[in-house]
Amino acid sequence: MDLKIKLEQLHQKVVGLKDQIGTEEATKNAFVMPFIQILGYDIFNPTEVIPEHICDIGTKKGEKIDYVIRKDDEPILIIECKHWKESADAHNSQLHRYYHVSKSRFGVLTNGIVYNFYTDLEKPNIMDEKPFFTINIEDIKDSSIKILESFTKKGYNLESILDSAEALKYIKAIRKEFEKEIENPSDEIVRLLVGRFFEKPLTANRMIAFKEYTKKALTTSINESISFRLKSALSINEQIEKQEEKITNSASIDENNDSKIVTTEEELEGYQIVKAILREKVPSSRIAYRDTLSYFGILLDDNNRKPLCRLHFNTANKYLETFHNGKDAGEKVLLNDLDEIYNYKKELLKTLENYS
Repeated sequence: MDLKIKLEQLHQKVVGLKDQIGTEEATKNAFVMPFIQILGYDIFNPTEVIPEHICDIGTKKGEKIDYVIRKDDEPILIIECKHWKESADAHNSQLHRYYHVSKSRFGVLTNGIVYNFYTDLEKPNIMDEKPFFTINIEDIKDSSIKILESFTKKGYNLESILDSAEALKYIKAIRKEFEKEIENPSDEIVRLLVGRFFEKPLTANRMIAFKEYTKKALTTSINESISFRLKSALSINEQIEKQEEKITNSASIDENNDSKIVTTEEELEGYQIVKAILREKVPSSRIAYRDTLSYFGILLDDNNRKPLCRLHFNTANKYLETFHNGKDAGEKVLLNDLDEIYNYKKELLKTLENYS
């Protein structure tokens, strides 16, 4: 089962149980431990997932961190848990202290729903104030799942995570600033944009007006981009629907044609003769037939790409079509009597050999 499905199952569990979870300990048992399991770590192996790990801080002895995850006998992740109703970033300072005395490069602060991942990008061995990655179990994004895979037991790679952590941190920060600018453009962004085409001084009144123009321009641009993507998606869906309709109509035509097909006694008798000829080389169960409007086809293994012969008995004159020179080189011969099919034993056996 892939990571996305497992996380979705955890999401459903969180939604169904959280109102009944009254303590931090219950949050850990119901939400956090399953999350650790999803990452592939054995919560029942105390050498891999260490609960209540003693983490002495200076003169403070007996301080405990909720979980330490180890891989190859080295701590790779420390996890501090809170009750699900508490904010996942309200206790940053506590995890900060634990991180300082831990050998792990990554710390996680969680309330069982939101998981904030921290590292030490700014100063070595001092945990950053802001997480470089956050995943919300109640709002799982595909991009987050891809990042989370790097923390699984199977996919863990320290260097790879550190390489992407800095980019993730700053991309997240830039997005927040961009969202702020869309909602309420700053003087700086207005001057930057307007200064490229407006040469007059930006008075206070003009600044107010251009702020509104900038907000509308940014919003319109984003909405049009979304609209274009939606139209493209709808266009693709329409093409798919048309193709499906075409296939359905084709199937309907085939069904109508099937209702017009009448398999005659002569065709079945001819089929039995062909089976009698070929059964000395192959079991008769491998020789099948399919009747169509224009001919009665006899096939090897009921495979259209392996025609043995065709009986054209729908006109006044009856013909046998053989394929001894290849499946795309059928040759018709006139039959005055059904028994004349036996005269073409050599051709039928040669056709059979072509498929061996």
